[in-house]
Amino acid sequence: MTRQVGLLRGINVGGRNRVAMAQLRELMEALGYTGVETLLQSGNVVFGSKEPAATSERRIAKRLYDETGLDIKVLVRTRAELAAVVKRNPLRDHADNPKHHHVVFLSARPDPKLVAAVDPADYEPERFELHGRELFMWWPAGAHKARLTHSFWERKLKVTGTARNWNTVERLLELAGSDGPV
Repeated sequence: MTRQVGLLRGINVGGRNRVAMAQLRELMEALGYTGVETLLQSGNVVFGSKEPAATSERRIAKRLYDETGLDIKVLVRTRAELAAVVKRNPLRDHADNPKHHHVVFLSARPDPKLVAAVDPADYEPERFELHGRELFMWWPAGAHKARLTHSFWERKLKVTGTARNWNTVERLLELAGSDGPV
């Protein structure tokens, strides 16, 4: 059994795409996932699964659509993948406020040419670093004033993305615990 972290994109934001966390937990348990826990109201769920993360993504998204009619993008990372994100943190020297330090989780590795087309100097003092399927972001003025948002990256890189601030990333890893029995 592997601990996994589900990141639902765009739920409970601005009164749209409303999904109660109790409903999400029930939905996850009905799919056979174990040790289901949610964090905050913004679509973070930790669970145990025997299937690959990509399978979990598809099954959760389909069940959400079947039960709510909402087309919600779901990204899943294993506990080990999330631990590697936290360990890597290439912006730790710049990110002095965890509320302004984000990770944009991407649905796929983007084409390197598309990433190279974004000149970091055009967006200073914001910073970014791509590692695999994660964009590490530093938004010194806060997420609401950021120009390099997850929506920006989705358009530029042609992938789905969902952002979590550093506090949430660390709390999700803590919630995921270890990859032992669930």
